[in-house]
Amino acid sequence: MKFVSGAILSVSLLAGFLAAVPARADDPPAPPAAPTCEVPDYFLTGETALPKVAESIKAGGPLNIMVVGSRSSMIGANPSASEAAAYPGQMQAALKEKLPAIEVNLSVEIQAKKTAEEVAAGFSKLVESKKPVLVIWQTGTVDAMRSVDPDDFRTAVDEGVVALRDAGADVILITPQYSPRTESMISAPPYLDNMRVVAQDHDVPLFDRFALMRNWSEAGEFDLFSAVHGAELAKQVHKCLGRALSQFIMAAAHPKPAQEN
Repeated sequence: MKFVSGAILSVSLLAGFLAAVPARADDPPAPPAAPTCEVPDYFLTGETALPKVAESIKAGGPLNIMVVGSRSSMIGANPSASEAAAYPGQMQAALKEKLPAIEVNLSVEIQAKKTAEEVAAGFSKLVESKKPVLVIWQTGTVDAMRSVDPDDFRTAVDEGVVALRDAGADVILITPQYSPRTESMISAPPYLDNMRVVAQDHDVPLFDRFALMRNWSEAGEFDLFSAVHGAELAKQVHKCLGRALSQFIMAAAHPKPAQEN
């Protein structure tokens, strides 16, 4: 994997939420069935676009992508094992399949325990260093856990989007993950609503990870409440998220059919 930051690949909150419990040696649990990763069309289409991504694809690349997120963007404590399995790596692999003639580079910047305001403050320097065409910003998790004032959160996300665009990058916002096991402890809706407002105000794509995971949970695609098969289930969820995100990017970039695989 090219263009990869030294700060990548930490422990995923998702894996923590779904940590496996020890099973009896004589009664191992059966592995979960492979997911179908079905995604309703409305999660993948919209009126917003990624003009710089489209230009990069048209020019033949390279397509440099930077993912900025919390630990819920990763899986496991072993970087080498997590790199390809987490949703950014799965997204990169899917994009390479769709754009075989284009170099797709990925940098993952884990901003552990940082609020949106703290992350946004470093965007200009980060983009100047990495020079991404597209920045995918997963945010809201830490702010919700710390009960940051939703209005302050909205202001921070707004300023972060402006900073990224001023630095010359396209932007995708990604909402926090969904977990029914923590729904009663963390109030996500105010942060989700404010992310939607910022996305609409700046006409940037919003990949609603929270709603998509809840859809999978309610449809029985994944048992996100169970504590069994935590690591394996996390890998399956991340694979589905990465594939869905690649479709979302392609739809927003509107590449010509001849450029797709």
